Amino acid sequence: MTIEVKASPRERLLEATASLTYRGGAHIGVEALCKAAGVSKKSMYQLFDSKDELLAASLERSSSAYVAALLPAADDGRPPRERILHAFEQVEVQAGAAEFHGCQYLAVQIELKDRSHPGSRVAHRVKEDLTAFFRAEAAKGGAGDPDLLARQLSLVFDGANARAGIRADNLAGLVCPTVATLLDTAGLR
Repeated sequence: MTIEVKASPRERLLEATASLTYRGGAHIGVEALCKAAGVSKKSMYQLFDSKDELLAASLERSSSAYVAALLPAADDGRPPRERILHAFEQVEVQAGAAEFHGCQYLAVQIELKDRSHPGSRVAHRVKEDLTAFFRAEAAKGGAGDPDLLARQLSLVFDGANARAGIRADNLAGLVCPTVATLLDTAGLR
């Protein structure tokens, strides 16, 4: 006999927030979040100070899975060039899924605008960490200007996610060659 354990109200709220905001944006209403989670508004406010804090907690909770799905393992032994390309290969694969709506962290930054918003702070940190990954790999690979290359790679990453998220472009065979050209130009080995 299998006993199914129901997720806690906190976990259900975090999951509902992740799902609904990814599909519908950060301004989804408290009523919709609570209904999807099967949790009362009173319970939500007992668990989180505000909807903004709930969004930040949801983004924080999903950040590890986001990074794990995108970046190679720290000790995978591949050269920096391949490690950077790996991230863009993952974007190409993810963008092919019907439920893909782009990078949730980029979407939150664009939608919220206010950098002091708790959700925006989490999103900015996650995106800054991605740029730091690009910068570190660029430096290891001997790029002439690792800071510039990291910013360029972040620009391509965000642009690719945005275009694929709104179904304006198919990324397959487009993003990785673009990134390879940037890496060649930067002298990355």
